Amino acid sequence: MRPDRLNSLFVETAGLKGVGPQMAKPLDKLGLTRVKDLAYHLPDRFVQRRVVADLDEAAVGENIIIALTVREHRSSSGRGPYRVMAEDAAGNVCALTYFGRASYSAKKQLPLGETRWIAGRLDQYGQMLQIVHPDHVSEETAGLGQVCEPIYQLSEGLTQGRLGALVQQGLVALTDLPEWIEPNLLEREKWPAWREALLAAHKDENKPARERLAYDELLANSLALMLVKNANRAQKGTPLQGDGRLRAKLSLPFGLTGAQKRSIAEVEGDLAQGSPMLRLLQGDVGSGKTVVALESMLIAVEAGTQAALLAPTEILARQHHATLSKMLSGTGVEIALLTGRDKGKARESILMGLMDGSIDVVVGTHAIFQDAVTYKHLALVVIDEQHRFGVGQRLMLTQKGRRTPHCLAMTATPIPRTLTLAQYGEMEVSKLDEMPPGRQAIDTRVVAIERMGDVVEAVSRHLAGGGQAYWVCPMVRESETDDLAAAEARYAELRDHFGEQDVVLVHGQLRPEVKDAAMERFARGEAKLLVATTVIEVGVDVPNSNLMVIEQAERFGLAQLHQLRGRVGRGTEKSTCLLLRGGGLSETARERLALMRETQDGFRLAEEDLRLRGGGELLGTKQSGDTPFRVATLEQIQRLLPVAHDDARLLIERDGGLTGERGEAARLLLYLFERDWGVQLLRGG
Repeated sequence: MRPDRLNSLFVETAGLKGVGPQMAKPLDKLGLTRVKDLAYHLPDRFVQRRVVADLDEAAVGENIIIALTVREHRSSSGRGPYRVMAEDAAGNVCALTYFGRASYSAKKQLPLGETRWIAGRLDQYGQMLQIVHPDHVSEETAGLGQVCEPIYQLSEGLTQGRLGALVQQGLVALTDLPEWIEPNLLEREKWPAWREALLAAHKDENKPARERLAYDELLANSLALMLVKNANRAQKGTPLQGDGRLRAKLSLPFGLTGAQKRSIAEVEGDLAQGSPMLRLLQGDVGSGKTVVALESMLIAVEAGTQAALLAPTEILARQHHATLSKMLSGTGVEIALLTGRDKGKARESILMGLMDGSIDVVVGTHAIFQDAVTYKHLALVVIDEQHRFGVGQRLMLTQKGRRTPHCLAMTATPIPRTLTLAQYGEMEVSKLDEMPPGRQAIDTRVVAIERMGDVVEAVSRHLAGGGQAYWVCPMVRESETDDLAAAEARYAELRDHFGEQDVVLVHGQLRPEVKDAAMERFARGEAKLLVATTVIEVGVDVPNSNLMVIEQAERFGLAQLHQLRGRVGRGTEKSTCLLLRGGGLSETARERLALMRETQDGFRLAEEDLRLRGGGELLGTKQSGDTPFRVATLEQIQRLLPVAHDDARLLIERDGGLTGERGEAARLLLYLFERDWGVQLLRGG
């Protein structure tokens, strides 16, 4: 239960002054649903403004405050901007330019003939001076002349002024909390106290304040993961020792790599222990994770228990079931598939088989852990595509066995060491860093978007020869200010070109049953071309599809491009990946695309991706997957996480169970960052 002294931070923003149902929606979009969220919604940047009497005093690119009189409102047809023409005291004209729905507020805020104080960046469009989306429009200068003004990330329906006022309400709710950072570290880094740091981070570019807040976040995460690790060690598992009889019957069409043998030995050693295994298996696309999982599950079956494989989607569960069934034929092992779609007698039969132990291995989605599903003796759980499941879900799985089941988590996304520590700090790690012999390299080429016609013709020849192909787009629908290719628009064009029966569309906004039906049509070969967003990054295995087109490839991170490319090259035929690029590439984009041509080593690409993203980009944004951090930047994670990890370990080892003055403060930290599940694992939680 959350300590009372934190309750003021968890008050909902809907109850704050000035927040009605209309403002609650854009706040919700930004995840600002509680006072704490407002306090941690740190400015993206700060601007210094200068008050000028007329536009002649100002330079293009400067942030200014100026009085302008509204002379004309100009709306344009289609997606063009809405412009309000205004003039300064000297008669110089400036356009106040708005895009999209922002024009609605312009009509209200800027009545004809009235003078308003405008704050914003002065730009030039052709011969015309303009201020695009002014930061402030006011009848007086009060509050506009701040020396250093914070600029926050907004969503439609919010202005800098409104959000800034709400943030200030959130900061008022802050109270002093006891210090959880080790005193020597605090002194060495010259970091302010927690409340002081939050207040300072909203005032100016205060590096020590931002560093301290990032460290708090990393320390909370490290503490929670370490508590999970310790609690897991303290639990009783079922020691599993197989006799090898089932593994000897496996007829694999290939020999195991050294990395596979090493990983299997590590798993076998863990399974034999009295405490439950908690291990992460990292393997690049095609490195043979499924075989390691199969050998692990057979050890459990040889020991007289059951194993379960959990997949994030139904289509992936079905693919795993088909693959494992083929490998297990002749071994006598009973394997079943259980998804949310299974009903009636078929479902009842599977449930009975799990209960009486006649089913040895079950593969499925979350359906395999519903309350109605009972196991005779579940001793091993394998989780595929681990990044789709959080720590809370990993803990949930421990309640389905007589004793806590062993857990082997797998991910096809190679993760740099620091980030592995951040996301999976409670797990031991095995790496499959070798590829099975005979796997062909994927021919990767970068093609200019101007050659779209040639690419479509190449796809046409490929399909005519009996092959299948993927076409990946970065967006679902065109946005009002972006000209990126949209999956729906591209789908319509390609469907017209290739015919309705041969082209299917998959994206995240489709209903699950519609998406699954389209994927199944493609997997069965009934459709030849799959147009999709990045939802196909994982969970699609179609050996006949050996051509991949990725549109606007420069918009993706290296790790994601590598995952997408991994959808091809799964059969015996040579595969090709075409990276369609736009014009005007940045140096970073050029380097990314060059690396994609140069290497197919996912571990190297993951490290390079981290380097190229740099410290300014928050982990978890720009297509890099879910992570537990909101404040810490990549650069801070790399630099501060090892320190936080060591501090958390010492705190728990010296102060077992987080007792004592600093230990109590650390409990508050866990609640503050909503890692309460870490606290619940403490004895007497």
